[in-house]
Amino acid sequence: MSFGDPNNPYGQPQDPNQGQQPGYGYPQQAPQGVPPQQGYGYPQQQPGAYPQAPGTLQANNGYISVHGLGTVQVGSMGLRFAARLIDAVAIGAIVWLLSIVGLAGVVGAAESLEDCTSIDPMTPAYETCVNDQAAAAGGILAAFFGFLFLMFIATMLYEWLMISFVGATLGKMAVGLRVVKETTGGKPGIGGGFIRWIIPMVGAIVCGIGQLLVYLSPFFDNTGKTQGWHDRAAGTLVIKK
Repeated sequence: MSFGDPNNPYGQPQDPNQGQQPGYGYPQQAPQGVPPQQGYGYPQQQPGAYPQAPGTLQANNGYISVHGLGTVQVGSMGLRFAARLIDAVAIGAIVWLLSIVGLAGVVGAAESLEDCTSIDPMTPAYETCVNDQAAAAGGILAAFFGFLFLMFIATMLYEWLMISFVGATLGKMAVGLRVVKETTGGKPGIGGGFIRWIIPMVGAIVCGIGQLLVYLSPFFDNTGKTQGWHDRAAGTLVIKK
C-alpha cells in the first residue's frame, strides 16, 4: 500500500479544520454577498434613525414628538400673529359693547346734575346743590373705574378660560392652532392657562413694552419649539391641529 497513491483516500493529507463545527470564539463567516446578521440581544437600528422621546424635535424641521399626540407640527409665528389679530378684533368688539353701556350710564349721570349757577350762593339751597354735584361726580368717577375693571375682567376671562379649557381662543381656532401641555399633550388647565395669561399682563404695566417682548419672545427660542417666555413658564406648546 502506497501512501503516495493519489487514489488512496487514506493517503491524502487531512485538513485539521475539516469537519469541525464553529464553536465559541470562532467567528462565523457569512457567504459572499450576504450581510452578517446581528446576534440576539443587540437592537438593530437603521442608519441615522434615533428614537424620538416626548418633547424631542425631529431634525429641527418644525415637528416635535409630544406624549399622547405623537408627532405634531409646531405653530409658526405667522399663524400666531394672525391669531392675535383676530383675537384683538374679538376683544375689541367686547370692549365696544361695554363702552356703549358705560358711556350711556355716565351721560345719564351727568345730565342728572342740577345747575347751581341759578341759585343764590348765600342760601342753604346752594350748598345742598354743590354737595349733590360732588356726590354725583364721585359716582361718575366710580362708574368709570368700574367700567375699566369690567373690561379687564372680560379680556382676562376670554384669554385665560378659553386657553385653559378649550386650548385655543377664537383667533387660534380660526388659523388652526391650539395650546397643549408639553409633557402630556392635554389642555393647559386653569393653572397653566392663568400663568400663560398673567405674564404678558405683568409686562403690559411698563407701557406695554414688556407685553410686546413676551409676545415676540418665541423668536428668541433657539430650541426650535417656538416657545415664548409665557409658554416656558406654563409648560405649554403652540401646535397646529
